[in-house]
Amino acid sequence: MQALLLSGGFGKRLKPLTDYLPKPMIPICNYPIIEWQIRYFKKFGINDIIVCVGYRSDQVIKYLDGKNFGVTITYSVENRPLGTAGAIKKAAKHIDSDSFFVANGDVLTNLDLGKLKTHDNSIAVIPLRTSFGIVHLDNSKVERFEEKPEMSNYWMNAGIYNLNKDVLKHVPSVGNLESTTFPILAKKEKLNAIQYGNVFWKSIDSYKDMEECESLIKSTQYEKFIASK
Repeated sequence: MQALLLSGGFGKRLKPLTDYLPKPMIPICNYPIIEWQIRYFKKFGINDIIVCVGYRSDQVIKYLDGKNFGVTITYSVENRPLGTAGAIKKAAKHIDSDSFFVANGDVLTNLDLGKLKTHDNSIAVIPLRTSFGIVHLDNSKVERFEEKPEMSNYWMNAGIYNLNKDVLKHVPSVGNLESTTFPILAKKEKLNAIQYGNVFWKSIDSYKDMEECESLIKSTQYEKFIASK
């Protein structure tokens, strides 16, 4: 199988850092986000990777071309923002496998791709994580505080997908998967959700996310996980 990395966004919420550096090149524990992602897919035996780049694409390409990850990297360059669906549509000519993985370009995780691979047209979902502390009450009395718990009855999109190539006919040239392709597949009952609990997962959208991700990488020994087979 192949993996397709959606790495063409502006990263506006990380300004002024992204005024000079594309979001995939933001360093987390001394490695840029995109390197963590490539090493993650390689761990699961995915050695053919398509990188969708846009904003400051030259920096991403120069960095990756200067490295030897032991994988084949193909670039799909966007001259204007196309959205997550549009990026996939543009990269379609490079997709050779019957099914392929897709990852949002700002996600670091350890979720098991083998589990996601068991069903075509699947999205990885994880328990919703609140950004706030929860206060548990007994009527009007405070019982206890719980810091940023997982909401086990609600699921959030983890930004990692396994899609069949046939899905490309439902992918527009401009737009996002979540508002275009996925609703069509869901209506046809052809979209599966693979549930993951207790996984390392972080989306890098803010400076606080960067700090929290670095802390998680160290506490979970994520680099050893990536390096192991």
